[in-house]
Amino acid sequence: ATRGNLNNHIGVPLTLLSMTPETDFAVVEMGANHRHEIEKLCAIARPDFGLITNIGRSHLEGFGGPEGVRKGKGELLDYLAANSGTAFYLSDDAVLSEMVAERPNLYAIPYNASGLTRDDDGEMIGVRWEGLTIHSKLVGDYNLNNIAAALAMAAYFAVAPEGAAAAIAGYTPDNNRSQKQVTAHNTLILDAYNANPSSMQAALENFAATVSAQPKAVILGDMRELGEYAAAEHARMIELMHRLQISEAYLVGDRFALAGANTPGYRPFADTEALRAYLAEHPLRDRFILIKGSRGIQLEKVVDLL
Repeated sequence: ATRGNLNNHIGVPLTLLSMTPETDFAVVEMGANHRHEIEKLCAIARPDFGLITNIGRSHLEGFGGPEGVRKGKGELLDYLAANSGTAFYLSDDAVLSEMVAERPNLYAIPYNASGLTRDDDGEMIGVRWEGLTIHSKLVGDYNLNNIAAALAMAAYFAVAPEGAAAAIAGYTPDNNRSQKQVTAHNTLILDAYNANPSSMQAALENFAATVSAQPKAVILGDMRELGEYAAAEHARMIELMHRLQISEAYLVGDRFALAGANTPGYRPFADTEALRAYLAEHPLRDRFILIKGSRGIQLEKVVDLL
């Protein structure tokens, strides 16, 4: 399987070359920020199966806008349709359903979370499925569809329900993605691997809806690679935080600093080092904190001060 973020024209071949003759399955992540990149990666990896988890507002600068993202990610479906492959898709996602319908030659298997009954354990997602209870180490409602995707593929490949449930329960998020950390001073939701307007909106809405005895605060970093959409999307996130009644925010980067300039309780910082200097002098204590930003902001560098 792909390690780290080895998902481009260099990383995908490295993943393929790591396979041995004993390998039965390879799970290959394909990343892109321009049109035709996934098309080229498919020509290299020649996938038999494919899954697009969602069509978000990511890399809008390189893709040329939301429609460019749709077309760029759709290159995976184009390859599968042309090569007798199989796609898995979230059936209650209107965009993904339309993309599948637009390719009548594509064999596609729908899935959704309707067969999962919530059985949460504190702040972690828990579900009941096939008579089994799965307590995951995942936070955020947005991960429910990811659990459904994993279970759908497990069922297709005849993985025993007990084995699939154990694998999901045993998965521990790392690499700064959806990680809950309880430090000596605060409770953190560390989701600082990357960010785009879609993922940040989902993270903020879930964070606001999470019940916590601790006061809430957010540490957000600029969302990169948005091009002409950058100003409007950062302003939209500030407006969203107002609606969600998030009153304490630490904003890192020029875009967020400008968008949140007139909001009391929202502190701007030029970069992560400036935020580190502030936190060293003004420690945050007894807070429930969401940390999210683009990779280039590297917000994980402030965790040791929290």
